[in-house]
Amino acid sequence: MICFSEMPEDFKYKDTFLLSPPVPELSDSFRLRHPSMDPIHRAKIFSPFAALTGFESAIASKKVLYESRRELSDDEKDELDRRIRILYRLSRNCRLARENAFPVEITYFTPCRDEDSTSYGTGGRYVTVSGICREIGRRTVTVDKTAVPLGDIVQIENPKEVDGRSVFDFPESGFPEFDDPDPGFPDEQCI
Repeated sequence: MICFSEMPEDFKYKDTFLLSPPVPELSDSFRLRHPSMDPIHRAKIFSPFAALTGFESAIASKKVLYESRRELSDDEKDELDRRIRILYRLSRNCRLARENAFPVEITYFTPCRDEDSTSYGTGGRYVTVSGICREIGRRTVTVDKTAVPLGDIVQIENPKEVDGRSVFDFPESGFPEFDDPDPGFPDEQCI
């Protein structure tokens, strides 16, 4: 039989086909210099390899959709600035940040860093980070271990509610923490 079919009588390689594989002698000099490879190592030579390293990640990066940065209206900037002031007063130093453990969801714009993309330098993505506000400085808000630039923030939400309302729904003067003087926070707008 040749590959599940009958071998024809006039098959010209019949003698060669019916021979067993050659078995070298143990004292053969070639065999001593080149011993047989064990099956485990032999399988490695047939394993797949990536001929184009980085190609998969390059293709995946092209699937990311970027958008242009949207400009906030004056009302949106004022509301965002008010929320940043509230956030600052609740977590202006490490002690207050630990005591209040103020949870926030911040949506911010991050520019495209893929130099091969057509959106490089012009577009980006909006990313939402959630966690505890650890610190707020003059240029960044730190949520857990993520530092978010103040100028890139487009939305701040608070999932924690007090009397069924978000902390940001109260007027700034409605909190006992806000009755204290506010050292160090600039009077000008943050955004």
